Amino acid sequence: ELPATLVMRPFDFDTLATQAYTLASDERLAEAASVSLAIVAVGLLPLIALSRQISHARR
Repeated sequence: ELPATLVMRPFDFDTLATQAYTLASDERLAEAASVSLAIVAVGLLPLIALSRQISHARR
């Protein structure tokens, strides 16, 4: 997925994934870690919401 994203993205437009990849490939790991944690945090929000809905529906 990431190579296709890198090839097909518009010029001067970086997603969090492409930014994390670029920073990691430049060995700027501390900066890549913060971007990667942002990706995880954004992914956790829908999971938390779904988990609450499922647990509320079971009650």
